[in-house]
Amino acid sequence: MGSEQMTRKIGVIGMGHVGSTVAHDIIAKGLTDEMVLIDTNEAKVNADALDFEDAMANATFHTKLIVNDYSALKDADVVISAIGNIKLLENNTTNDRFVELPFTSQQAAKVALKIKDSGFDGVLIDITNPCDVITAIYQTMTGLPKNQVIGTGTLLDSARMKRAVGKVFKIDPRSVAGYNLGEHGNSQFTAWSTVNVLGKPIVKVAQERPVDFTQLDEIARAGGFTVLHGKNYTSYGIATAAVRLADIVMRDARAELPVSNFRNEYHNYLSYPAVIGKTGVVETLQLDLTDEEIEKLRLSAQYIKTKFDDTMENLQDN
Repeated sequence: MGSEQMTRKIGVIGMGHVGSTVAHDIIAKGLTDEMVLIDTNEAKVNADALDFEDAMANATFHTKLIVNDYSALKDADVVISAIGNIKLLENNTTNDRFVELPFTSQQAAKVALKIKDSGFDGVLIDITNPCDVITAIYQTMTGLPKNQVIGTGTLLDSARMKRAVGKVFKIDPRSVAGYNLGEHGNSQFTAWSTVNVLGKPIVKVAQERPVDFTQLDEIARAGGFTVLHGKNYTSYGIATAAVRLADIVMRDARAELPVSNFRNEYHNYLSYPAVIGKTGVVETLQLDLTDEEIEKLRLSAQYIKTKFDDTMENLQDN
């Protein structure tokens, strides 16, 4: 007898603009055999499930759907948190993701306990903003090993940087290497010492042709809000980043990516390259950063840690 093939299972919690895009992308790519869809808005999540089922007859892959059943997460390989309230960012002139924190921290705490009660022991991927603080809350309240809880973090911001650099040099953004580090928010920065383009470090290329690093840095930082102010939400960029992460975990691909992961030297979550595989972070890395970049990272880490500590204190008081 041949060995029985294991069923692949992914859970998506939060079926707003991002969560539903994530779920559709996973189904379209055939990345899982079963998918658990969870949302407090029962009408919305049931409508999404029916819509996906209507698509099955014309789809390339079949996916079994389970709706609003936390217990079904017990044997899931990956759970993706996409909870949030995008309306909180309306009229947000500061472009600060922390305006969502009072709401998302309360919701994430509730979801974390339900995930814990389900017996889930896979990899938890957080999209929910502010990403680094919420990822830390999930790890703390689920009790999952730190390596198994990661956030999309600056995987998206690094993609925005690559898009901006690619346009300057008229090349595919996938041909640009390098990282944005720190918070998925205003204290992040592009570590230009890590960026390579046209076969050499961008700082060397800049000696031969003008490169406006300040402008490129701001494009990467503000990219999400440029999209947000244009269509009142973001979806494709962040969903693609989350699905890429989930796929890497499912395939144990061991890819090096800048994600929000726990860094011992800062005692908290922030975005820094790590090798991602079946158990989440399978190897931590150490970059050779400049002194200026190290200081920027320290300040970003300090900002995240202060916000996390304050939030946990508020959650315990409530």
